[in-house]
Amino acid sequence: MAGQRPQPRFPEPDTEPFWEATKRHELTYQICNGCGDVLFYPRKYCVLCGTDDTTWHTSKGEGEVYTFSVVMQSRHPAFADLGPYAVAYVDLDEGFRIMTNIVGVPNPVDDIQCGMRVKVRWEDQGEGEVSLPMFEPA
Repeated sequence: MAGQRPQPRFPEPDTEPFWEATKRHELTYQICNGCGDVLFYPRKYCVLCGTDDTTWHTSKGEGEVYTFSVVMQSRHPAFADLGPYAVAYVDLDEGFRIMTNIVGVPNPVDDIQCGMRVKVRWEDQGEGEVSLPMFEPA
């Protein structure tokens, strides 16, 4: 890859526990202890009941493609050498949706379908940096 992908900026109290878990290749999400809602993206308060009483959990990293789009070209240096790549929303089995990339397919135009089963695959971003959760066919 021509450059490193953009990284989160720390300190970031709402999402930092999520990014710290990625260094261990753990895909984490929160569950509200007040109403039981599954929270993702990471945040301080439950959007349904407003409590800040949440618990972190680790996903198995398995789900299915909800929708996707194939980017044919990118002017950002970190993405320029990728060629066509897929940006997707994946519905995880634990009940949350994540925006990610689908990787590990020969041709993203032909080899990805909505509803296909996928599993997490980690892309490390350098020594001591975060790791990005990507998804590949299960």
